[in-house]
Amino acid sequence: MNSFISGRNPVAEWLRTDMPVLRLIIAEGLRGKTISDIIDSASAKSIPIIRMRRHRISELIGHEKHQGVAAEIRMREYDRLEDIFRVAQQSNEPPLIAILDGIQDPQNLGAIIRSAEGAAFHGIIIPQHRAAGLTPSVFKASAGAAAYFPIVRVVNISRLIDDLKREGIWIVGTSREGGRPYWELDFKDGTGIVLGSEGEGMHRIVREKCDFLASIPMMGRIESLNVSVAAGLIFFEARRQRNF
Repeated sequence: MNSFISGRNPVAEWLRTDMPVLRLIIAEGLRGKTISDIIDSASAKSIPIIRMRRHRISELIGHEKHQGVAAEIRMREYDRLEDIFRVAQQSNEPPLIAILDGIQDPQNLGAIIRSAEGAAFHGIIIPQHRAAGLTPSVFKASAGAAAYFPIVRVVNISRLIDDLKREGIWIVGTSREGGRPYWELDFKDGTGIVLGSEGEGMHRIVREKCDFLASIPMMGRIESLNVSVAAGLIFFEARRQRNF
């Protein structure tokens, strides 16, 4: 299925990957080094480049937040669980995996992918149903990380957790209630970190399958953090423990 991505950084990041680009669209009269670099990248791959008036770009892609740059693309395929284990093996460390139990907001999914990639996780797993999937909005929110970071989509998260446990992976669930402060947990062994949906958190059966629960103590009046912010804190603590 063909889609459009827009914005200078997302388009530039997509062009750095091997993902398909059908055509590059640049607003008439738009100049500058960033634009020249984008055009050079497209030219090097023999991608058709079209100049178009800004209002026509907005009409074509359905919004005005494109900075005069858009690309018609073919969205990437999902990875397999084996790909995550392969990346971990190449990194010479136990798997470190993010598991999302029903994240529905594309902006949150993109931000979580961005944090997972930045913390050098080996992959992320999302459910097939009742959750956000790979879309141009997710790609843009991920700052381009969604183009190459291993992303696996499964039918059943609960069954996936059973599969990971058989591979020796510890499962850490995140919860507002109960659990130990996240910095007290040990992430050095193979670990899957589960993040629940924005409203209700983890499903009951998923929570019951977790080996440990991690919490983020809140000091102010707000009871909890946005799920993507919580993910960033825990992801980088896991990476800190492994690197230092």
